[in-house]
Amino acid sequence: MSTSEDAPSKAPSGNPSRAPGANDLGKALHGWRDRLSPATVGLPAGGVRRAAGLRREELAQLAALSVDYITRLEQGRATSPSPQVLASLARALRLSADERTYLHLLAGQPEPGPGHISAHVPPGLRRLLDQLNGAPLSVHDAAWNLVEWNQPWAALLGDPSALRGRERNIAWRHFTGRHGRVRLTPEQSAAFEAAVVADLRAATARYPADLGLRSLVKELRGTSAVFAELWDSGIVGTHDSATKTIAHPEVGTFTLDCDVLVSAGSDLRVVAYTAAPGSEAAARLGLLDVIGTQAMT
Repeated sequence: MSTSEDAPSKAPSGNPSRAPGANDLGKALHGWRDRLSPATVGLPAGGVRRAAGLRREELAQLAALSVDYITRLEQGRATSPSPQVLASLARALRLSADERTYLHLLAGQPEPGPGHISAHVPPGLRRLLDQLNGAPLSVHDAAWNLVEWNQPWAALLGDPSALRGRERNIAWRHFTGRHGRVRLTPEQSAAFEAAVVADLRAATARYPADLGLRSLVKELRGTSAVFAELWDSGIVGTHDSATKTIAHPEVGTFTLDCDVLVSAGSDLRVVAYTAAPGSEAAARLGLLDVIGTQAMT
């Protein structure tokens, strides 16, 4: 998780009221891809590479899009990417705020306004995440959609690269029974549910124009009786420091400290898992750092 110091791309000259064409979008995407090395985004740089930048398949993996779609975008054969696709590309390509604005201009899409949830990770927060890369970390937006994660997090909780849509939303996964490797006591589960529901209710007030958030709440109310009851009750809750028990298929079951940090001004949630130095849990995290997401034999 790092940020690029390259200067933002410049919009083409000409009539400023006319959005640039699809070919300009493809050139910009290719240029942004070329400036990123695999190591910068936490990917291995194995194999013979014709250029130092990311391959299309690597960008596709980071943005959770198909390689074919990335190819069509760069070749100008796909000309109307959705705001969700643009957000994924901006995150994967580590675009600055100005570059993100330009990306929307190239695609002919308005940049999300203040009434919409943003998943943009500010450069300062990204640098902080890079410096804390030894701990399992994930970043979520105000609706608790998974925005970003590091390799230790994927090793601990499972690689989410193949997940799409609702499967990347922590509220949806919890209230529909997809708990993964985290084991919660009834008391821990109740506290977590109260905090998440309170977060979503507050988010609907801050982002009244965000249709994705409203759709999530509507679907959760129709799918989970527990969520519907909590939502209608007006329950409030906060994310206090807590412990989480992880049942890992390779290194066993162990307990970690879990903290939720809110980035001021961006409404992003950073979830960090840590262990006391010298503890058994720290040793297991160290083993995970060695084996990564690969299964032991």
